[in-house]
Amino acid sequence: MQTTISVDQVRKDFPILQRKVRNEKNLVYLDNAATTQKPIQVINAITDFYTNHNSNIHRAVHALAEEATEAYELTRDKVGKFLNIKNRQEIIFVRGTTEAINLVAYAWGRQNINEGDIIVTTEYEHHSNIVPWQLLTQEKKAKLVYIEINESGELILEQLDQYLATGKVKLVAVSQMSNVLGTITDIETIVMKCKKAGVRVLIDGAQSVPHMKVDLDSIDCDFFAFSAHKMLGPTGVGVLWARKELLEQMAPFHGGGDMIREVHKYETTWNDLPYKFEAGTPNIADVIGFAAAIDYLTNMGMDYVRSHEIEITKYALDKLSKINGIKLYGTSDMSKRGGVISFNFADIHPHDLATIIDEDGIAIRSGHHCAQVLMEKLDIAATSRASFYIYNTKEEVDILINSLSRAARLFKL
Repeated sequence: MQTTISVDQVRKDFPILQRKVRNEKNLVYLDNAATTQKPIQVINAITDFYTNHNSNIHRAVHALAEEATEAYELTRDKVGKFLNIKNRQEIIFVRGTTEAINLVAYAWGRQNINEGDIIVTTEYEHHSNIVPWQLLTQEKKAKLVYIEINESGELILEQLDQYLATGKVKLVAVSQMSNVLGTITDIETIVMKCKKAGVRVLIDGAQSVPHMKVDLDSIDCDFFAFSAHKMLGPTGVGVLWARKELLEQMAPFHGGGDMIREVHKYETTWNDLPYKFEAGTPNIADVIGFAAAIDYLTNMGMDYVRSHEIEITKYALDKLSKINGIKLYGTSDMSKRGGVISFNFADIHPHDLATIIDEDGIAIRSGHHCAQVLMEKLDIAATSRASFYIYNTKEEVDILINSLSRAARLFKL
């Protein structure tokens, strides 16, 4: 772990940040909750695989296959160390958080959810942690219920107590951090309550793992999902962690190569974990690229990542709050929020605002952010969202503020 870190030095590792966009404007990338940019170390790892080691994995005995297999499996070990996972058999590579949650809904849910059972989620979930449970509960004639949020954008956990008291809850599925409000969920309390009630817990860690230290051995949940591309890694790679005893009981999600032990005309036996859930040729190059991303964050230190984001987010919230007409969403308590700021600006539609500030080279997100249940709760159609990461600076926040001032002049606010 580095002792002193220069953001200017960090930025030199990201080739895309040197780009000019929109009439030679410097790129100001503030859409990190959607995906992060990639350091040259990740880009080089992928290029090196295709240049020097390209092969399929696990079965062949030739040199390239052995090299590719070793590099691929090394990523699994690095994921385990990064999140303090004790058993590598519990680490399943998938395409992303969405596929991980769907895998659990299909392979665990269809075996364990029955008519009248309850699945609990929250009002600030991404669609990926809502739609699979809608499909499952509709199929099984079970019930999907929501923990509501208060005016600060925090969960009203007393409602969880009420749901658990029914004795019908089988699963609680919750994000560790909201991709819209930035709210950091009190996971420890939720898991504690569910353990006492004998209820399984799934955590969507897509927004948390990239931005804070996560210790799965300490959290003690049952399922955990996250994506590589939100933490400097490539797209198309994610991880499902689940308890070994649950994975052993679950049916396979996909059928095909590598997830089998033996195939006969009318029956098949399954491979050992984790390969039982990794059918077909995997995304080998990008899994190897993911290892480089983990190395990058490990060397930087997740405590630094978190402290840098707190500093930038506090600065941005302070600047934004001084602009007339800005409506900010989420808690002001930085111990309970990540580097995500959703806002609306007077009666300017978020898409119009994003288009205007894009002219200044600034990339933000506008829309419902795959969280329409939350938008309905807030009684709005959309927000603008600025989200920060390790390479963002206060100077970039200032550029955003100046661009918002230009938008105000254009709309005569």
